[in-house]
Parts: sequence; structure tokens; C-alpha cells
Amino acid sequence: MASTGSGNDQFERLRLIRSPQIGPISYRQLLARFGTAGAALEALPDLVRRGGGAKTALAPESAVARELDLIEKQAARHVFLDDPDYPALLSHLDNAPPVICVKGHLGLLSRPAIAMVGARNASAGACRFARELAFHLGQMDITVVSGLARGIDTAAHAGSLDSGTVAVIAGGIDNIYPPENGALQEAIAERGLLIAEQPPGTEPRARHFPYRNRIIAGLAPGTVVVEAAPKSGSLITARLAAEAGREVMAIPGSPLDPRSRGCNQLIREGATLVQNAAEIAEIIRPLDSRMMAAALRSAASPPLPSHESDDRERDAVIDLMSMTYVSVDELVRQSGCSQSAVQMVLLEMELAGKLERGAGGMVRMAA
Repeated sequence: MASTGSGNDQFERLRLIRSPQIGPISYRQLLARFGTAGAALEALPDLVRRGGGAKTALAPESAVARELDLIEKQAARHVFLDDPDYPALLSHLDNAPPVICVKGHLGLLSRPAIAMVGARNASAGACRFARELAFHLGQMDITVVSGLARGIDTAAHAGSLDSGTVAVIAGGIDNIYPPENGALQEAIAERGLLIAEQPPGTEPRARHFPYRNRIIAGLAPGTVVVEAAPKSGSLITARLAAEAGREVMAIPGSPLDPRSRGCNQLIREGATLVQNAAEIAEIIRPLDSRMMAAALRSAASPPLPSHESDDRERDAVIDLMSMTYVSVDELVRQSGCSQSAVQMVLLEMELAGKLERGAGGMVRMAA
């Protein structure tokens, strides 16, 4: 079994990440506030109490040790947010995963990358187009990133398998989903790169897919949607890409096919119309250089809650909260408290399970 000693920083970081109520922002704030994962774990009971929680539920040491063993048996490894080989563009998201499980060749993400997504029930023509598009992008040394789903994702991975493709999966690194892609997933692990945020042994659930989608969008300077119906998961990935400041591209389709309406809608809303690999490469190459330089200079860092909140500040912030999302800046303005004090109150509430974080740094009371 893996060591459970308190001096094992990797073990303590993983235990902190796997503990309930610890999200990407709270994890980074805790490390910034207390310096080490061990110190943050020791401080959690008091923070939870101040946030109105009854008790602290830490991840069991046995579960963390089991995860480390499973990762080793899978010939995979953990990559933590501040590791040198953590994907630079992904680290620039304000909700970047604190740790990812990887299996394969991380060096593929040192090349320009494009996220390619689309319908699960895609047409035969769209699948062929996606496969050929991915092949030509790979020949240009552009890494294709997708989600290993049926339809367009599968075609994108198949087309770029020989040149190097990255698959982000919703479950654990050892989970095969969908089942018919078992051979493809194994081939990607050997010749490309598999990435999972969830612990090994996790079967994908509906709630996991939006988290997976943000990683797909976050790994590349741009996302191209090949075929998608309105309100599809592919459009969620495109929206997440846009929110992260990434380029959104779409392949136009026939207005007579419902599976093309999502792409046509994206173009109407401002997405760049592209029709071939050369057009995508022309957009991605300069964009990748600029974004990589910016990401390497400074990874996104959440505001540091360095101020110990008092009862007055806590009451002032909580009184302003409701089930409707509000910005942290608005809470600072209306409460009259400092940014640091508000961030500390929000951190305490989140750890106590009384706060939900939304896109764009918005917060609300937990349901």
C-alpha cells in the first residue's frame, strides 16, 4: 500500500482534493492560505465550524492509499496543478482541476491543439468529415482533443490516432465508456494521451460530463464543433470555451438537418465559420503561441482569503446571499467588507456545504 505518512505531500494533497466540499477554487485558496495540504487539512474543522457546518468529512486515508495503488496498477499517474508538466492552458482556467490522472504521452499538449466535438448520433457524412479533418490537422502537427463519446468524438480520435490524440474521459482512468470504444481507448493510452479528473473506479454519471467538457475546452486555444443539435453537450463545451476566452469555430450544415442547427446557431452568434483543416490551423497557430506565453507567465490564481473573518463580516455577507447567483465583487460592494474578508466567508461557507459556485466566479446559497 502507498505510504500514509503526514510528510507525504502528494498523499495529503490528494486527500484534500478528494474530501467533500473541496472544489478547484477552495483547494487553491486553502493551499495559498496555509502553505501546505497538511496544514490545510488541520485547519478544515475550524473553517467548517465557522461556516456553519456540523462536522468535517475528510477523505479516508485508506481510500487515498487505494487510489494511489490503482493508479500505479494502471500505469497512469497523477499530475497536480502546480506540477511543471500540468497542461499550461488548462492551468489558466479559474476552475482548473487540482489534479488529473493521465496515461500516455503528455508531450502531445506541448504542440498546438484543437478541441473537436459534435453529436453522438452524428450523420455518416459528418463522421467521415470529422475523421478526415482530424487526420489533416494531425499531419500539420496539431493535436486533436476530444471526449471519446460516440459519433464525432470517436471519428476525431480515429482520424488523429496515428499523429497523436488526447481523450478526456468522464469516469475514472480505468473505466471504459462507451463499451464499444474499449479498443480505441486502449490504443489512445498507448499512442496518445488519456486524461481523467475523477478517481479510478468511478463510473461516469451525468454530472461528470460538464466537468469533462471544461477540460476539453481548457486544453486547447480553440474548439471546433462539427455537427450538433441545439442544447447538446457539444454546445455546452463551446460555451465553456468562449467563457474561458478561447476561439469557437463551427462547421456549417444544412438547415434541413436538425443535427446541423447547433453549428449554424453558433455561427449566427459569432463563432468562426471554418470548412477545412487549413482554415483551423490558420486560426490556431498564432492563437496557441499567444495563449501559451500568457499561461506560462501567470496561471490563473483565485483571490487569497488571508483575512480571518469575524462575526460582523460573516453576518453581513450571509445576509446578502440568496438562491440567486451574485458576483463576489457585488458582495464586497454591498457588505462594505474587504475582498479578503468576503473570500474567507465564502470559503468557510463552501467547506460547510452552504455555498455553490457557478461560472464566472458567481456564488449562491446551496440548495
